Amino acid sequence: MQIEIRGAERLSFRERQVVALKEMGLTNQEVARRLGLSPSSVATLYHRAKTKGYQVVIVLSGDPLNLFAPDEGPGHGDGGDGDEGSDDEVVEDS
Repeated sequence: MQIEIRGAERLSFRERQVVALKEMGLTNQEVARRLGLSPSSVATLYHRAKTKGYQVVIVLSGDPLNLFAPDEGPGHGDGGDGDEGSDDEVVEDS
C-alpha cells in the first residue's frame, strides 16, 4: 500500500509530515510524540494543511482486499453485459 498526497506542493514540509501521519490514523498525541511537537502544534499544522487543500489517495497494488476472484475481474459477475474488461477474444465473420 502506498499513500499519495495530491496538492502536497502547497504544503510545508512539516505540514506534509503531519498530514501523512494523521491520514494513517495516528492521534495528535501520537504524531506530536513522533515529530517532537506539542499536540496543539500538530492540530494547528493539520488545520492549516486542510485549509490549503490536499487530497489523499491510497494506491493498492494487486488485490490485497481480495475483491476479485481469479476468474472474476472487472466485467465478470457484476450484472453487466460481460463485455467490459473481458479477456475473451471476439472474432467477427465477414
